Amino acid sequence: MRPLHLVLALALIFIWGFNFVVIHEGLREIPPITLCVIRFLLAAFPAVFFIRKPDVPWRVIIAYGMTMFVLQFAFLFGGMSLGISPGLSSIALQLHVFVTMLLAVLLLGERPNAAQIAGALLALGGMALIGLHLGGEVSLPGLAGVLLAAVAWGVANVMVKRMGRIDMFALVVWGSLVAPLPLFGLALAVEGPDRMWAAVTGMTWLGAGAAAYIVYPVTLFGFSFWGWLLARYPAATVVPLTLLVPIVGIGSSAIVLGEKLQGWKITAALLVMAGLCINMFGPGWAARFSWKRG
Repeated sequence: MRPLHLVLALALIFIWGFNFVVIHEGLREIPPITLCVIRFLLAAFPAVFFIRKPDVPWRVIIAYGMTMFVLQFAFLFGGMSLGISPGLSSIALQLHVFVTMLLAVLLLGERPNAAQIAGALLALGGMALIGLHLGGEVSLPGLAGVLLAAVAWGVANVMVKRMGRIDMFALVVWGSLVAPLPLFGLALAVEGPDRMWAAVTGMTWLGAGAAAYIVYPVTLFGFSFWGWLLARYPAATVVPLTLLVPIVGIGSSAIVLGEKLQGWKITAALLVMAGLCINMFGPGWAARFSWKRG
């Protein structure tokens, strides 16, 4: 990866890692699905009037918007509101790396190597450790919601890979246009009009600031640049960069929110990140070792 692209990717990872703290604060005063509605309304408007529709069929835009935005963030925000800390959310969401890898095997014909399989098993061990500590900071509905968000993200990653090189900023803007209506219907059904209206009219500067952070650096810059990287570099090079997200997520949650870093939580994070590292660097290490032995 080119140095400039790597620097921008690392900036994006910091933005995404700190986002879990921002979501936590936003959910203090805005219900989760309502926050999703606000997010994607602001991401789509007024940009959709100035950005040309990407050169892909409408069915592709709708599928991307429903998967990347509606499903992923309804599950993520809902899961965090139902009981999982920001730091643990940042760990569990990294399952998307292995969902992407599995779908690339099934749909794109990519072949996993031994290192990728070993890395996936190690990371799943970290997820299992989180599952053993249900209660307190982790509820079963909360963990399930974040894991389903990871699955949705993995599916969307493969969609982007199959699209090839397109205008990712346009895809994010027009994909965001797909999201508000189904999310609004879901919010009406789950949260009710009174609660939605009270959240919007009673929003403080903290809530507005959280929404702005989630919309502009996280969504418009973040997913545009992420898709741009996926279209230009192998998935095995780009996707594992998110192994740094839990470091930022856990660190910022501990510093800003005072989240406790118990031994089991650190162990789970290390298992997941070790699995991601093996997935990313294992094939190269194996090739070097074989070359030296030969």
